[in-house]
Amino acid sequence: MKKALLLVNQQSRKGKKLLSQAITKLEALGFELIVKSTDSASEISDTIRNHQNQVELVIIGGGDGTLNCAIEGLMDTKLPLGILPMGTANDLARTLGIPTDLSAASQVIASGKIRFIDIGWVNQQHFFNVASLGLSVEITQRLTKDVKQRWGILAYALAALQTIFKSRPFRAEIKVNNQCFNVKTIQIAIGNGRYYGGGMTVAEDATIDDKRLDLYSLETHHWWEIIALLPAMRQGNYTTWPKVRALHAQEFEINTSKRRSINTDGEITTHTPAKFRVIPQALAVIAPV
Repeated sequence: MKKALLLVNQQSRKGKKLLSQAITKLEALGFELIVKSTDSASEISDTIRNHQNQVELVIIGGGDGTLNCAIEGLMDTKLPLGILPMGTANDLARTLGIPTDLSAASQVIASGKIRFIDIGWVNQQHFFNVASLGLSVEITQRLTKDVKQRWGILAYALAALQTIFKSRPFRAEIKVNNQCFNVKTIQIAIGNGRYYGGGMTVAEDATIDDKRLDLYSLETHHWWEIIALLPAMRQGNYTTWPKVRALHAQEFEINTSKRRSINTDGEITTHTPAKFRVIPQALAVIAPV
């Protein structure tokens, strides 16, 4: 029997509903569980540290925001991560090919196949999927818990459409590989994984273990140009569009004349000026390989 710490965020979209089912399925697969249910995602890393000598892995039930809160504890303890997708977007699970069905996700964890993944870093904040500023921050502010509970994954599309009509460009300086780009943009996103924002694609060839960050800047002037871009953004094949700047590197620096908030994995956590970098193979995750 493998000893595992099971942490479920009951504030995630399906956390409270699926907790007892998760315990039953994992125990049937041979896991000896220490179950900790939390209403505060900020407690997750400390809980992992407190149990590091009692378990062989950590299983987290929640969405991308919950998983993000576990990064510090996982990196400190070097414990592998098993994921039970219970959030709204579940973009990290999507990137890793982990099914959203509870039984299937539990089977993936029981398989024990380890994959080492990269972690993104910005201003002391770590992230799995993406860090961004501009339009995405305004979308995040509209995505309340009640909206996500009511509309599910559709909430992202609704919030995006409501925000696009009011979007205004801002000026930013992007520094990369001894080059400097001065841009007028509505959004800059720096991705570590493949998916973000409920299934949008960072770049069509992005993976979460490619040891690089993928940046795009939406340099449009009118809201209808953004609407036209949405299908390409969904697929990540926007590099041929003249209004999109795409860059790839291990480090970036972004400055803005006015301080702007930065969203990491769906939570507003820091602001410009900002330095970004990738930390290769920083975390062990149980996932299909």
